[in-house]
Amino acid sequence: MQFPRIASFRTPDRFQARLDELQLQLPFFGDFGGGPNSSLADPLTTRAGQIGNRFCILPMEGWDGTTDGRPTELTRRRWKRFGLSGAKLIWGGEAVAVRHDGRDSPHQLVINEPNARQLEGLRETLVDAHASHFDSTDDLCIGLQLTHSGRFAAPTSGMGRQPRPIYRHPILDQRCGVISDDCLMTDDDLKRLADEFVVAACIAQRLGFSWVDIKHCHGYLGHELLSGFDRPGPFGGSFENRTRFLRTIVDGIRTEAPGLEIGVRISVFDFVPFKSGPDGVGIPEAQSGYRYAFGGDSSGTGIDLGEPSEFLRLLIQLQIELVSTTCGCPYYNPHIQRPALFPPSDGYQPPEDPLTGVDRQIQLTAELKRRFPELIFVGGGYSYLQEWLPSVAEAAVNEGMVDSVGLGRIALSYPELPSDVLAGRTTSRKKLCRTFSDCTTAPRNGLVSGCFPLDRFYKDHPDRDALQEVKQKYHE
Repeated sequence: MQFPRIASFRTPDRFQARLDELQLQLPFFGDFGGGPNSSLADPLTTRAGQIGNRFCILPMEGWDGTTDGRPTELTRRRWKRFGLSGAKLIWGGEAVAVRHDGRDSPHQLVINEPNARQLEGLRETLVDAHASHFDSTDDLCIGLQLTHSGRFAAPTSGMGRQPRPIYRHPILDQRCGVISDDCLMTDDDLKRLADEFVVAACIAQRLGFSWVDIKHCHGYLGHELLSGFDRPGPFGGSFENRTRFLRTIVDGIRTEAPGLEIGVRISVFDFVPFKSGPDGVGIPEAQSGYRYAFGGDSSGTGIDLGEPSEFLRLLIQLQIELVSTTCGCPYYNPHIQRPALFPPSDGYQPPEDPLTGVDRQIQLTAELKRRFPELIFVGGGYSYLQEWLPSVAEAAVNEGMVDSVGLGRIALSYPELPSDVLAGRTTSRKKLCRTFSDCTTAPRNGLVSGCFPLDRFYKDHPDRDALQEVKQKYHE
């Protein structure tokens, strides 16, 4: 199944023609040239602080920390480039595990007392880089994403996955190596883990972060708890029970770290896990009756915003206003979460034009913003738009569909995109992420993550040759 590349749409009319062909309502301003008077340049006032514009850098792991969870020079380089980007909202910077067994790779960062000074240095690196290129850092708002990987934990080299799921899953158990109930998180485990999130939040506040994200997305522990419909006890079954973990953490942070704001990055819908079909195109692994999707309609590939809306009402009750919307999981249905024309090595060919996935995320975020205008929404799924990202981003913000535009993969290849757009400079087509997925294929095979095709630094990195061998093996 072949879909036209974004780079082939060289004029607004050609891009619009493709949207019409797909029957998508994606907004965009075809003649947008950027500049300081654009909607993307407007500031945002939040409880976490003043945010100087409408660009946000989303959290990305580089799989390049030390085995004890400290940043390396590669990590510091990435955070420095985030500071140089010109974006004024840094959503977590990186997914940081609150304890060792919660890491999704042996090189994920861990927040604890021994690592505290090095994590503080990461933040200082970002702020110093921003200060060297822009007028002010007073409107730079930096949070830290706190996580436990749950079912997808793989904290130790050579050990493979060491999953800590919260319930047995008919499809994902086999994929993750869950063979008995022994590895399930108990109620006491979850209570202790909630305490560790609070301790991590206190450290983050001391290090100068103005807020923390309690991660509830992409199949990791916080997200999986939301789909624990069959789990017995105080953390499963009812909506109240499935959100108890979040409420416990928030209560602890309010008590132990007063003044520290909280955000939540959430997968607002999920689909059934997909697998590669006979022709390499992704197909659902279950055809009907899938009941494990938070935000799903039980069909496996449908959406019901009932419970996600209830979750957002809960955030308002908890006085949480920062929400980053995403969906699905990069391990089992990446085409909805991270639309791409070229899949990672362990993925599948997209079963839909990736523009459909982009539009789905943008439209659902707009619907949730309409329902909950008091929340600050950061949208995702924009990187695939490439040349048309600024035009769509400006239209979405201008029309009130989203408050801030989140940049993920494109920030690896082209971190200065926000500053170029806000200055009215022509975007550099040579730096635009073309969704080759090397930044995913590399870490899935034990290598560091970076933009190997477009970033000269990673083109010359020793892991590039190893990556080419991996890709050749999968191709064969």
